[in-house]
Amino acid sequence: MYTFQIPHLGAQRPEVAVQRISGEKLDLISLANYNYLGYSYHPEVLQAAKDALDIYGLGATGSPVLNGTFRLHQLLEQKIIEFFDMPGYGVSLFSSGYGANIGVVSAYAHKGDIVVLDRLSHASLVDGAILSQATIKLFKHNDYEHLDRVLNRLDYKNTRILVCTEGVYSADGDTGHVADIVRVSKKYGATVLVDEAHSLLIAGEHGRGVSEEQGVLDEVDMIIATFSKSFGGVGGCLYAREDLTNYVNWYARSRMFSCALDPAVTGGLIKALELAGGPDGQAKRERIRSNADYLRARLKDKVDIGDSHSWIIPVIYGDEHLTIPLSDYLQRQGVDASLMSFPAVPKNQSRIRLFVTSEHNQDQLDRGADIILQAAEKFGFLLDK
Repeated sequence: MYTFQIPHLGAQRPEVAVQRISGEKLDLISLANYNYLGYSYHPEVLQAAKDALDIYGLGATGSPVLNGTFRLHQLLEQKIIEFFDMPGYGVSLFSSGYGANIGVVSAYAHKGDIVVLDRLSHASLVDGAILSQATIKLFKHNDYEHLDRVLNRLDYKNTRILVCTEGVYSADGDTGHVADIVRVSKKYGATVLVDEAHSLLIAGEHGRGVSEEQGVLDEVDMIIATFSKSFGGVGGCLYAREDLTNYVNWYARSRMFSCALDPAVTGGLIKALELAGGPDGQAKRERIRSNADYLRARLKDKVDIGDSHSWIIPVIYGDEHLTIPLSDYLQRQGVDASLMSFPAVPKNQSRIRLFVTSEHNQDQLDRGADIILQAAEKFGFLLDK
């Protein structure tokens, strides 16, 4: 019945093939991956990756600070700067999104500083804060009024304070109250970091994330991007004022002591960003929002989907002891889904995370919804009518 780490036999498309430990192969509707815009298998992205592979080889084989920076990395940085279109800003590249958060937070904050985190912050932000040796304070999830009370109790006039929030929270699929958090943070002179991992290239008029959507992009001090979601690759970056990115380039240990992004992925990321910034990206943004609204409507009032308004739709089933049999059932009925249970989420708040993409069609979403509802009835988490 074990369903974790099961090999996928092809690209992360809306329909995938997997092979169970027993050797059994299953064809599934994928609602488990965050290849939100389908760029991981887009033909132009793949060609750009192949071209880069031919020129630069397989790996960077060195730290970006030493011998690992290629002209291709500089081109990706420039494309990100052009995408955001804000003068005086720079980019610091990392080989993973986790590495970006842990490196940026621990480089910026030190002993004697304060890092203020949303209680539902991603593990990478928490780990970065711990490594920084700064004092850690928490505020209730998305509660800017509680953040105000937390900051008011600090010696904010004489202390460096970093407030961290997220564009879209991946466990619940809810949107961060970024504008309110920025407003409160600036009142106390705090620096604001927004992790846009699950929202960049999707949210906002131009795909610049929830910070753009809520009208505060120019007030956010640090944007974290993750290349493994909407970009369809792997890696991450800090987007901030150039003096700050120059500093992070040297003082983020997860960057200094990691190999630079591999060339093929870097080439593919450049093409994905070019596509996302044009008509292709606009069309995909409209489709993913429409698809998410459709699936949410199919599930609403039948199962507990929390407060999701994004392309991540959680289905709360509660008891973590159901996780293995439920996951096994979903796969055997034809759905590849991402299940989270304790300790990744609080006890008795286990959930199926459904990731909607722009590439799903209505038939796939209908079949997925039907299987989820069948599972809810079988395992006892269908809402009372």
